[in-house]
Amino acid sequence: MKNFQKYHAENPHIYNEFKSLANLLISRNYKHIGAKQIIEYIRFNTMITGNDRYKINNSYTSDYARLFEEEHPYLIGYFEKRICKSKI
Repeated sequence: MKNFQKYHAENPHIYNEFKSLANLLISRNYKHIGAKQIIEYIRFNTMITGNDRYKINNSYTSDYARLFEEEHPYLIGYFEKRICKSKI
């Protein structure tokens, strides 16, 4: 989690894009959203635009989903998550 917090602080635009895409899908009445799908979409778009200097560690995918649900507790359950080994 410590590495994610550092990465998140240095790259707030990634989470802003994550939130934007999650909210778009929620507004379209999707009942479950894949955080991995959103992260892959962000990666793909940064490659297309030529702004791929930002690398997103796969390990951070569930951290983004958890952060989103922390900020929006009424949306808990939209993302299916694995149990974090660091929280066991």
